[in-house]
Amino acid sequence: LRLEYEAYEPMALKELRSIAQAALRNPAFAGVRHIACAHRLGVVPNGESSVIIAVSAEHRKEAFDACRHMIDTLKASVPIWKKEIYADGSSWKANSEWIGVEAPLPRDPPAAA
Repeated sequence: LRLEYEAYEPMALKELRSIAQAALRNPAFAGVRHIACAHRLGVVPNGESSVIIAVSAEHRKEAFDACRHMIDTLKASVPIWKKEIYADGSSWKANSEWIGVEAPLPRDPPAAA
């Protein structure tokens, strides 16, 4: 039915800027001149776009390569979480691309004797 996105916005925006700036410095994307990227948060109805990436470059290949790099890196490193809402309930989608550091869950204190 819909998607819901949550993020830690200050960190997500900082990471998006960092990814775009790194792509602009990357020699593999030498002809790329400008990159813009935005990710929606909150409710996104079925069929609507969640991410927009625009790349201007001297040549198509570098623009498409930079765009692919942006979406792949965004999915792997930007702290944005997606929840899929279905007619019969809801479930969080595991982000298989996420490479963030996983912290162990806190353990319950030992039971008193």
